[in-house]
Amino acid sequence: MTQRAIDLWVGIFVAIGLAALLFLALKVGNLLKFNEDAHGYVIEARFDNIGNLKPRAPVRSAGVVVGRVESIALDGKTFEAVARLRIDNRFQFTRDTIAAIYTSGLLGEQFVGLEAGGDTVMLKDGDTLRKTQSAMQLEKLVSQFLFSRAADGPSGPAGATPAPTPPSSSSSGVKP
Repeated sequence: MTQRAIDLWVGIFVAIGLAALLFLALKVGNLLKFNEDAHGYVIEARFDNIGNLKPRAPVRSAGVVVGRVESIALDGKTFEAVARLRIDNRFQFTRDTIAAIYTSGLLGEQFVGLEAGGDTVMLKDGDTLRKTQSAMQLEKLVSQFLFSRAADGPSGPAGATPAPTPPSSSSSGVKP
């Protein structure tokens, strides 16, 4: 094999490797739409706080991806975040479905979880979910915990009597 043929094959191999890396980066970032049905119905969910929820984040029910977050906007009148969710037509949810924002693992991506209720009327295109649960913010929980501990003071909760301290023993063996 000549040097020119070897250079050609190395170039092809490098190009395939770069294309594979690009594909994986787009797939991890939820920017590819392979095998996803663009059809479906859109519902809205209003949240007080969406945390780090992003467009194209998954919408899951029982751990199964049933749709994607299409867009996120702020309602200028109520100052609530309005998330438009595109749900695949294969999945029908009841009118009393609860939408909550969860995090995958401790530091993972955020997603919208749907928990179906017991109503007999199904959601249709353009409906708004009435029951929602906003995102839990780890920073807010930690600061509340630290603030409550600081308010308790060194002796414990307010109004609590400190436990008696045991008499100290001398480690040098010399008695006073």
